[in-house]
Amino acid sequence: MMFLACCYNDPDMLIDPDTIYPTRADCPEAPKSRFKPQPRRTLSPRRWKLLFNEEGCLDAAGMIKRVQRGGIHPNIKGEVWEYLLGCYDPKSTTEQRNQLRQQRRLEYEKLKSKCREMDTTVGSGRVITMPVITEDGQPIEDPNSNGGARASSVGVEQQTSNSTLPKEVIQWKLLLHQIGLDVNRTDRTLVYYESQENLARLWDILSVYAWVDNDIGYCQGMSDLCSPISIILEHEADAFWCFERLMRRVRDNFKSTSTSIGVRSQLTTLSSIMKAVDPKLHEHLENLDGGEYLFAFRMLMVLFRREFSFIDTMYLWELMWSMEYNPGLFSMLESNTGTSNASDENTLKQCGKFEKKNLQAAKKEEQIPLSVFVVASVIEAKNKRLMGEAKGLDDVVKILNEITGSIDAKKACRGALTIHEKYLTTVKAS
Repeated sequence: MMFLACCYNDPDMLIDPDTIYPTRADCPEAPKSRFKPQPRRTLSPRRWKLLFNEEGCLDAAGMIKRVQRGGIHPNIKGEVWEYLLGCYDPKSTTEQRNQLRQQRRLEYEKLKSKCREMDTTVGSGRVITMPVITEDGQPIEDPNSNGGARASSVGVEQQTSNSTLPKEVIQWKLLLHQIGLDVNRTDRTLVYYESQENLARLWDILSVYAWVDNDIGYCQGMSDLCSPISIILEHEADAFWCFERLMRRVRDNFKSTSTSIGVRSQLTTLSSIMKAVDPKLHEHLENLDGGEYLFAFRMLMVLFRREFSFIDTMYLWELMWSMEYNPGLFSMLESNTGTSNASDENTLKQCGKFEKKNLQAAKKEEQIPLSVFVVASVIEAKNKRLMGEAKGLDDVVKILNEITGSIDAKKACRGALTIHEKYLTTVKAS
């Protein structure tokens, strides 16, 4: 009883997230947030500390149980996200994590220095929104520098006069201004991004990532995924590696060819799910030329950043990640295996609800992310309106656009788990 009383009197639980991530006064159109920390449900700073033993090893089962129940308190989101995204092994000690953190910070600084050698704007506190190079590798003159070469391309003129820049460098430099354009459009309703320093920090993280992952580089939408991480993690290097772990989950969505983009495969999977769990609605959408589910493209691409407020998006993400959590995630990412076949009882106890069902299912080769089932849940929640009011694809888009700011993240995840269960049953029966 005393513990319960302490929970209810915990001042941390009285914090309004809107005061931590305030919106600008001139942006009244920003979606209102629904998430509020709840005693005995939300993972609080106090409870978070109690989840570690004397050596610093984390009780992963306790973490995901509390996050699944009520999300994460704003003051510790960054720390907890690092575990949910697999940056650290829950079995690691405090000393081991400190060593790994320091190692990663040094590695990030090396990467950033390498990028700055190629373009001096990286790490300079600036956001570049104009092209700095032509497609054949020649520097573009800065109209504000009296005819001189753009400051961000110092040394490039000399280099290109003697030799051709490597293809990967040209490709990377061509992306920099697109990153700048997107950074200046990302979360502009937040007071946080009134600071040029914070904008430049986001630009740096994305620029370095574009260099590291040269197969994907940078695509529109990545700034929306990186922004919350950049905000909640104090150290830029920590934010970079956390974002890199998130991209491991979603990077296939950004793979593109001359005819398609990677997220189309998830849309195809979504179509199969809807056909299995709600054949009548699927048939109706097919008759409206919506059977390819392109109207759900944005939901999957940026993980509901447009459908939820900034705060509620973070709540949704941590709910999904906790439900997908596997204690072997860190090892899987470090070894690049991407999968875990361990389904012993001890492992299952530390897994999220969604991951546990996947490990227990007979068909394990198909790894469908929870986000696809969340999209199915959102669509299914509008079943009556879609069946009764949608006479064309424009109506479908209109009905789904109206959900912005009005979706309950926890209800959407519950619906996703229900659909997942139904889908597994249907697939098994077939």
